[in-house]
Amino acid sequence: MTYLVGIDVGGTFTDFVLVDEQDFSYRAHKSPSTPADPSQGLLQGLRELAALLELELADFLRQLTLIVHGTTVTTNAVLTGRGAATGLITTEGFRDVLEMRRGVRSREHLYDNTYVAPAPLVERRRRLPVGERVDAAGAVRIPLDEAGLEDAVRALVDDGVEALAVCFMHAYANDEHERRARAIVERLAPGLFLSVSSEVLPQVRLFNRISTTVMNSYVGPVLRRYVERLVSGLDELGFPGVLLVMQSNGGVATPELVSRLPASTVLSGPAGGPVAGFAHARERGAVDCLVVDMGGTSYDASIVKHGEVQTTREGEIDRHPISLPMTDVLTIGAGGGSIAWLDEGGLLRMGPQSAGAYPGPVAYGRGGEEPTCTDANLVLGHLDPDFFLGGRMRLDVDAARAAIARRIADPLGLDAVAAAAAMLEVITLMMAAGTKDIALAQGFDVRELLLVAAGGAGALHAGAIAEELELDRVLVPRLSAVLCAFGMLLADLRHDYVRSYSRGWAEVDPAHARALLDEMVATGMAALEQEGTEEADRSAVATAEIRYRGQHHEVSVSFPLEDLSPAGLPRIEDAFHARHEQLYGFSSRGRDMELVTLRATVLGRRPRLRLHAPPGDGAAPPRRRSREAYLRSRRALARVDVFDADRMLPGHRVSGPAIVEGVTTTLVVPESFDVLVDRSGSFVMHRKGLEELL
Repeated sequence: MTYLVGIDVGGTFTDFVLVDEQDFSYRAHKSPSTPADPSQGLLQGLRELAALLELELADFLRQLTLIVHGTTVTTNAVLTGRGAATGLITTEGFRDVLEMRRGVRSREHLYDNTYVAPAPLVERRRRLPVGERVDAAGAVRIPLDEAGLEDAVRALVDDGVEALAVCFMHAYANDEHERRARAIVERLAPGLFLSVSSEVLPQVRLFNRISTTVMNSYVGPVLRRYVERLVSGLDELGFPGVLLVMQSNGGVATPELVSRLPASTVLSGPAGGPVAGFAHARERGAVDCLVVDMGGTSYDASIVKHGEVQTTREGEIDRHPISLPMTDVLTIGAGGGSIAWLDEGGLLRMGPQSAGAYPGPVAYGRGGEEPTCTDANLVLGHLDPDFFLGGRMRLDVDAARAAIARRIADPLGLDAVAAAAAMLEVITLMMAAGTKDIALAQGFDVRELLLVAAGGAGALHAGAIAEELELDRVLVPRLSAVLCAFGMLLADLRHDYVRSYSRGWAEVDPAHARALLDEMVATGMAALEQEGTEEADRSAVATAEIRYRGQHHEVSVSFPLEDLSPAGLPRIEDAFHARHEQLYGFSSRGRDMELVTLRATVLGRRPRLRLHAPPGDGAAPPRRRSREAYLRSRRALARVDVFDADRMLPGHRVSGPAIVEGVTTTLVVPESFDVLVDRSGSFVMHRKGLEELL
């Protein structure tokens, strides 16, 4: 027997998906996360999987051919301020760019006069200027002061830095000074983790380049230590297979490659969700879908358009900008562990504070005192206190009810059930608003998209979100509670590259531009070869970032490499006008255009896993029991049937109101919806009377 495992380390639980390579059957598993050392929770989860298979851990690991791991190590390093002590060497006169940022408040805080930007990841005494200057055309105006650079490196080493970022003005146009700086740093301080901007992000916009390069160094030693511990631990236990790490861009890479660019993993975990979400939506014939993932601490929403997971290059981690490609995920503080509280005006709020894994919700019995979304679901009968995680963890409904009464119900003059219902109503409205926002940002009416619900709490709330957004259909994969972990097993190898190429559209030299793209593609193909990808499974996509002259932001247009030719340029131009019109409602054909940046994405296709389930037997859906549960449509408790999700087969139908309950997933079916199990084993929830949507 041989197996594959996908692992997603979350804030509350670490999710596992085990795939048997012989019959492609799947098994989902959850194990409590260990925030102090995530590798311990990962290894504990592997022990639990081995026990489920009645194997010793070493025997189980020897049968594993592949582990794909999504890690929150770099994310948490930024969020908690526990990254490496980092120094920055930059061009003289630009020492404070990291602190000045763009000189204006961010769009989210544009009108907030009280807004204070976060402290830079590098404090001022560790930001040292060096004499040098290259202009935007790449010409050297001031030679590099090598003696000054050596003094700066020694000063930073004496100050105790363990990582260093080097970012000079216009290094994207000429990296001569940064290459020389790398050689000097490696000679004087070979133990430092070093990032240079011309390797991390060779493109225009100084602040974005400095911020991204600094973040890469800030998280570098943290990720490197974690990867080394994990690889060493797996080697000691006899793991003979391949370990891959999920990147923020929705692709995977080897630990060696992500250790060189650790900032590429800052959104590693959520990136698997859209990949798996689309795989299930494709089974329903959809090319566009909206994937939402409600876990223990957050709610993530992302779009798949025309079969492509949407990415962005203008992300933030704890308000620190990062300009590497990452899955375009809207994250709000709304999860199962979100804490309910009353603001100064007495209004009920949910989150963004979370009870996390420890102490967790009150019902976990680990010392938590603040009522959470999970506690509300328990009080309302949506969760079975004796069947949480299949009965491995018993929940204390009395403690949950008492906490809600003490903190929320009594101050508002409500009973515990009404207060719990209000808690769910507030968090539903928060998630519905966020879901609608990301759809509109991509040019969609949310009602046009198939909603794919994931996460440990996603199925619990998917029906209420669908009602709020007037959706007619929701897809809940059988592995929805661990969808990100499953997506990691479906993801391709991926590497992204960028080069600035700023000039008017009429001045573009197709041969020169193509040479830049060919260089990036060759680098990516070499990386894929190093990762063992067959030549037939490698491919590349080119992207140009274009704008109308005078605009500040660019529009990304993807095209085949062969279109970067005199005959193909008009096709790229037409694609830009069409994309601009889709995004902004207009285009200006005939207006001067500018090409700003060229990008290449190189993909290594991995074997596809089949989505299937055992055939239906024509019997009635397996009913477990009935229990009282709160119905949003009636604003009251009512007795509803509870069905066994893990024994439901393709063809089984359930009419709402109902609860479909499994070991890892509980689906609350509103009164206005029915559920069908499709051929892949997913639960398709649709409005009554609209069977034609199936």
